Amino acid sequence: MVVVGPDLRYAVPVVGGHHGANDLARELARLGIEPVITTATETRGRESVEGIAARSGCDIVNRDSTRAVNAAVLDADVPLYAIAGPGIVVAGPGVSFLVRKGEYVVGVGCRKDVPAADVTRAVSEAFREAGVAPAEVLVYATTEKKRGEAGLLAAVADLGGNLVFLDDETLNAEEAPSPSRASLIGLAGVAEPAALAVSKRKELVFAKQTYGSVTVAIAR
Repeated sequence: MVVVGPDLRYAVPVVGGHHGANDLARELARLGIEPVITTATETRGRESVEGIAARSGCDIVNRDSTRAVNAAVLDADVPLYAIAGPGIVVAGPGVSFLVRKGEYVVGVGCRKDVPAADVTRAVSEAFREAGVAPAEVLVYATTEKKRGEAGLLAAVADLGGNLVFLDDETLNAEEAPSPSRASLIGLAGVAEPAALAVSKRKELVFAKQTYGSVTVAIAR
């Protein structure tokens, strides 16, 4: 939210400065309205997570992390790691995870010891059916229970993507439209909830499909 004075001299972001309000205030400068930016990072000459994401052409996967990270930025230099990938990132709650911009999140479930070729084939078939190109993928997501699944890890690396592991609470917070055998391991689902949990619009564009021992769903 940006408040503009009745004399049209100043534009002051009052809510959501790091989520578009600061940018809107700066845009109003083209009309001769002076932006008054008051977010702590900007007033102290520090770059926020959102600023780094915009400058780098990235999306923030876990937006809930930015408050803690931006607060830390005020006190000290916070390290920034760039990973070219393919790669896998396991991060704690105090880490903001940025990925190159893409629209789609691919949720993947699989049986134990699935071969990498089976996962790659399943995801590629899902892309073909959904009309999605690999370059349009923001990130791949699955349950943390698959952290040691070598075939899944190798397949995502082969696809040139990044894989995010989600905990049970995060997955079960999403409504799984399709029935799932994941209930046997205490989950409402894997592919669909994983895709929805990380997606920006929470819109399932490709419902879960099963390809042998692999399930795939796509959201945006």
